[in-house]
Amino acid sequence: MIDFRVLGPVEVWRDGERVDLGGRKQRATLALLLLDRGRAVSQDRLVDALWGESPPRTALTSLQNFVSQLRKLIGPGVVVTRPSGYEIDVEPEQLDLGRFAALVEKARPLTGAERAATLREALSMWRGPPLAEFTFEPFAQPEIARLEELRLAALEERLEAELESGREAELVVELDRLVSANPLRERLRALLMLALYRSGRQAEALQAYLDGRRLLVDEVGIEPGAPLQELQTAILRQDPALQVGRRPANPGHRFDEVVAAMLAGRVIPVLGADAAGLASRLAERFAYPAADATLPLVAQYVATMKGSGPLYDELHALVEAESEPNAVHRFLARLPPLLRSRGAPHQVIVTTDYDLALERAFLEAGEELDIVSYVATGPNRGRFSHVRPDGTRIVIELPNQYASELAPERRTIVLRLHGQVDPTPEREGESFVVMEDDYIDYLAQTGVANVVPVGLTAKLRRSHFLFLGYSMSDWNLRLLMHRLRGDQPLSYRSWAVEPYPTPLEREFWSRREVDVVELELEEYVTLLASHLPAPQPAGAHVR
Repeated sequence: MIDFRVLGPVEVWRDGERVDLGGRKQRATLALLLLDRGRAVSQDRLVDALWGESPPRTALTSLQNFVSQLRKLIGPGVVVTRPSGYEIDVEPEQLDLGRFAALVEKARPLTGAERAATLREALSMWRGPPLAEFTFEPFAQPEIARLEELRLAALEERLEAELESGREAELVVELDRLVSANPLRERLRALLMLALYRSGRQAEALQAYLDGRRLLVDEVGIEPGAPLQELQTAILRQDPALQVGRRPANPGHRFDEVVAAMLAGRVIPVLGADAAGLASRLAERFAYPAADATLPLVAQYVATMKGSGPLYDELHALVEAESEPNAVHRFLARLPPLLRSRGAPHQVIVTTDYDLALERAFLEAGEELDIVSYVATGPNRGRFSHVRPDGTRIVIELPNQYASELAPERRTIVLRLHGQVDPTPEREGESFVVMEDDYIDYLAQTGVANVVPVGLTAKLRRSHFLFLGYSMSDWNLRLLMHRLRGDQPLSYRSWAVEPYPTPLEREFWSRREVDVVELELEEYVTLLASHLPAPQPAGAHVR
């Protein structure tokens, strides 16, 4: 059994003994391949990383020698020659970084002591600074920063789990040291404030906030993010939600605020897709050969190797089989009678999913929908089409003039930003933004305003957003935010429901002025539904 390590000095162990990896550049070659495990690294990139902008004439020959020596040292079949370069063929469990990532993921649904123990096991794999012998090498610095961020994020998760277990008093010293080393890291400061507060040191908790605010204002010119400000407010009023067993990042989930905006017709729910699950099933069906089975990569592989026809056939089968409505779909389908009774406009719902579960939930509720769906293929590629309740489809060629056909005052509108499956035998309306090529075309457009009907564009700019089912693990989220607002923050207070957000995810949402609600989706919509009033009698509009 061969064990590769990058969470510290670069090492290889075989059967309990460390392998001598040779000179510095040979070790760097191995490090570069390990950091891109599962992908081929081009010779040009390796040469550039090893020698910089002025490589010697013998650089390529030297690189080939390094690879040859590595093969002798660690065995045949591990460093593989590909048409595009070299690839290291190792399983995730053979690399300490892979084992670390797997344990962090395993810890996500756990709670308290069990979660803390799993994260401690993950963090125990770190033997010092990552890629320790290459600290000052230009090629290694971005990777070192990335790995250090992963470590710090896992450390924050472990500390939060320890706090859930009631160990606040013994964590204060560790948190104080970490905040001193990372003074601008708001999540660590929040954990320190919470540990101090739970230890009966309320004044020190508030002082920790003031120290952090002063640093942020003086050094960066910004105020603390919403989660830190809300935690300070909760400490000042001694909110019971801060006690052990309650999640600290979101002292109040603002159900009344969300419901009030919903009943005014000013909330746009944004539904995420299970891109990871779809990618996994597609990869299994077509024997995708690499480890990084993201949906765009797998779909591009299938389209290239098998053709777009087999790709669409399989996507159709997979997506159509998963069109059973869930609690979120049924909650949204309950709202139209309530909105009508109050004289409020119907919902505009945005989704990046491909299936028909939302439509089926509304059909079961006896509610009509207008569907506005992106077209990714064919002569109308890059436009949106409008599917009326009677099934007729219209390609929207002039978005600036397409207003009267779509009116939230009449019925709910679903904006499908990534296309959808077509259940009819002809499948003429079927279209998926799914391959890398599709996303490249998608990114080439500056925003939805150029192709979405003018009335919907205005609605997107003047509404709160409620993100349901998105996380940073799905990079569609970042693409979606770019499509909705570009580099601009959202204009109205918005919310993201994410049960186990990482510190990176919290920071992502905070920078976009979106509050994170740490609940499971089904639990969230159940609680939200409990805050809804009963429908008003017909004609008794309430504003």
